[in-house]
Amino acid sequence: MQIVTSLPDLRTARLSLTGRVGLVPTMGYLHEGHLSLVRQSQAECDHTIVTIFVNPTQFGANEDLSKYPRDLERDLSLLRPLGVDVVWTPSPEIMYPPGYQTWVEVEALTHPLEGAMRPGHFRGVTTVVAKLFNATQPHKAYFGQKDAQQAAVIRRMAVDLNFPLEVVVCPTTREADGLAMSSRNKYLNEAERKAATVLFRALSAAKDLYEGGERDAEKIRAKMTEVLEAEPLAQMQYVSCADYDTLEELDVVKGKALLSMAVFLGKTRLIDNFVLG
Repeated sequence: MQIVTSLPDLRTARLSLTGRVGLVPTMGYLHEGHLSLVRQSQAECDHTIVTIFVNPTQFGANEDLSKYPRDLERDLSLLRPLGVDVVWTPSPEIMYPPGYQTWVEVEALTHPLEGAMRPGHFRGVTTVVAKLFNATQPHKAYFGQKDAQQAAVIRRMAVDLNFPLEVVVCPTTREADGLAMSSRNKYLNEAERKAATVLFRALSAAKDLYEGGERDAEKIRAKMTEVLEAEPLAQMQYVSCADYDTLEELDVVKGKALLSMAVFLGKTRLIDNFVLG
């Protein structure tokens, strides 16, 4: 496993990889969700590159950039047994050199949901992912369904900018009690961790309603809200029942739909989603 930091070293390492290359972009502090993406890449590609970079441009002014968990040695110890070929760990100065002023923006898809709550977030995401695509030249790039809007935005960007690659969205990896795995889960205290299962329970209740024949999107949103409001430690930021492709809120669920939510447990903000249809 080659561990490289500079862009020239990455390009040299990339030239040595023949055949199909998969990319798994991460912000580090890896968990089983990230590792499942690596295994998917290993199964489908000849080589795998993992990037570890905590991207400052996707954090807002009041968000947790300085506190975001980092442990590179731990991450590398998890990746070595999986047979990863290259791990790229660029610095912020490499990704955003002095005088940096170029940005990639996807428009309509970034306005609702996370985009409404976190202004500028997706501009940071799409810019850094475009740079990672350019630097690593993968045939496939792997992302998790947990960040459903991010995946939709990156799919759109890849199509719009003619990136010669396939964006692969893999299922959310969950704890035994249903909580979606996330690097931010480590922020939860014992009581908050127990209460955090309310996201999965709210989504499950809404899915049950849908599978029972309900197609009124407002009633589906109301069910998620009802479950969330019954948990004293949970503070709901939004719930959504939106068109899977456009992310526009629905009145009636007719085709594929995305149920999603953002919820605070104490100071920790968690997101989760289910796909209907």
